[in-house]
Amino acid sequence: MENTTKSPIWPILSYNDAPAGIRFLVDALGFEETATYLDDNDESVVVHGELRWPGGGGVMLGSAGAGEPPFTDRPIGVASVYISVLDPDDLYRRATAAGAEVARELREEEYGSRGFTVRDPEGNLWSFGTYSGEW
Repeated sequence: MENTTKSPIWPILSYNDAPAGIRFLVDALGFEETATYLDDNDESVVVHGELRWPGGGGVMLGSAGAGEPPFTDRPIGVASVYISVLDPDDLYRRATAAGAEVARELREEEYGSRGFTVRDPEGNLWSFGTYSGEW
């Protein structure tokens, strides 16, 4: 089967405070906010948010309980996302300058990658490194 999309993988996360999650991902990690749809009755509830990663792909997110099952039933703060980057040192400096909680320091891995992991305000792990998978 041929893949005809540019960015076929988009993790979906839920946040208790989705607007704060969006701010963290944009300000600390460098995502670009492309769409945010709020609940008509409660503007603090994000029904659907879409953030693009500058290198391709992105993440979708929303407020806990918003939307439809099965997405409304997922626990908060248990996701782990890995993103391949060319310059993890620069992103590490940006993330830590923005106050991101470092879960794993910037380091060289035995398999040749260089990277780090931060925890977002709701406990999700965001790992960045030079490893880009087996091709």
